[in-house]
Amino acid sequence: MNAVAAFFKNHAVADLLAWQHQLEAAEHFGLSIAETEAIILDNGLLPARYQRNRQTISQAGQRELFRSQVAVIGCGGLGCYIVEELARLGVGRIVVIDPDTFEEHNLNRQLFSSPWQMGEIKVSAAVRRVADINPAVTVVAHQDALSRENGVELLSGSRVAVDALDSIGVRLQLADVCTLLEIPLVHGAIAGWFGQVTTRFPGEETLSNMYGSDKSAKGVESSLGNPSFTPALVASLEVAEVCKLLLGQGRSLRGRQLMIDLLSMDFCELVL
Repeated sequence: MNAVAAFFKNHAVADLLAWQHQLEAAEHFGLSIAETEAIILDNGLLPARYQRNRQTISQAGQRELFRSQVAVIGCGGLGCYIVEELARLGVGRIVVIDPDTFEEHNLNRQLFSSPWQMGEIKVSAAVRRVADINPAVTVVAHQDALSRENGVELLSGSRVAVDALDSIGVRLQLADVCTLLEIPLVHGAIAGWFGQVTTRFPGEETLSNMYGSDKSAKGVESSLGNPSFTPALVASLEVAEVCKLLLGQGRSLRGRQLMIDLLSMDFCELVL
């Protein structure tokens, strides 16, 4: 790979490597975009499409994100935005888990849906979208419903799990799986004008304390619905939590629940 590294260093402007040169190297050396991305970052350079990250995320941090795997459970209102933002951020491997296809009622808020894609498998749409916006990112798609039985296998290798579900029971099962795998879980929920975000570490009773023992219940989303803006906001907060966890920076929402009321534009914090 010395020849590839030399090619990149010769074509870099300062430490930035333009997309056209990454494509050229992939074709010339017979490499995937992901392989070229790894070489660029391992040699202290930065793909130029991440240059607006650099005042927030260092080159070493960008490399850490690329070397990370994150699991997103649910590819609906929250999940589509989460996958999109993780991919644009530069997280190298994203596991997406969802059993469903797009339906007409998804069209007001689910980023990967359109009237021409109703009936399309949601995780397949995620693969296609990420390939379009950041082909250096690998998406592993599972058209499955997560459970305690399959969760360890589906999430294996992930450093963080992200809750984009709408079922309390499945959320609690996901928390159990994260404890078994000893990984943090970033939880987000939305309903109408309202949302909440928290981060749970392995073994903590965060979600069971929040939701109680009624594992069969759906979230209040089923009665309040969701406009386009609530999932976009809550998903962004979840991705910020994921970024901090992967980079070991800042203060997470561990032990705290951020409550969001967009109707009155109030944000408050509950200690869990």
